[in-house]
Amino acid sequence: MSTPEPVIDFTEGAQTYLTELLSKQNVEGIGVRMFVSSPGTPHAETCLAYCKPGEEKEGDVSMSLNGFTAWIEHDSVPFLEDATVDYSADKMGGQLTIKAPNAKMPKVTEDSTVDQKINYYLAMEINPSLAAHGGQVRLVEMDDEGFAILQFGGGCQGCASVDLTLKDGVERTLMSHIPELKGVRDVTDHTNRENAYYK
Repeated sequence: MSTPEPVIDFTEGAQTYLTELLSKQNVEGIGVRMFVSSPGTPHAETCLAYCKPGEEKEGDVSMSLNGFTAWIEHDSVPFLEDATVDYSADKMGGQLTIKAPNAKMPKVTEDSTVDQKINYYLAMEINPSLAAHGGQVRLVEMDDEGFAILQFGGGCQGCASVDLTLKDGVERTLMSHIPELKGVRDVTDHTNRENAYYK
């Protein structure tokens, strides 16, 4: 079974810039290799390096681009889905940027476990909006009845509107994406209201 070609967008500007950069290396057939270090963690870094012929690793997936080949590390492919490599010229000479929205948390599929799906939607949709109030929520475990046991932290701990956030926000969002989820339960100690956003 072959790995499908990764969904990475090397913009025209990036391809032109990289082709020029690679031509200055004076190495026949040189390309680039892309990978994510510490993928699926908050410390994930997306890297782009020169790749001379023979330096690609076994399992790398190749992408034929305008004038060169990009080799994508096999294990990094799901974390690089929907990534964009762009180049924008400016007075200082321009900058190559890489945006990889799934580097810290890969996109979920139908085969992903319920835990993986919950962690994905907490990271991508729920925690970014809770962060506005200095809060976050994490999955502690799944119980035997199919409920997600969640724990709030930061500004959500001891917050007067946490029940509303839990039922209207978190539970509704998770259940709209994960039909097999029965509901959510909160195990946070809300008697500690030191950092609460709404007291």
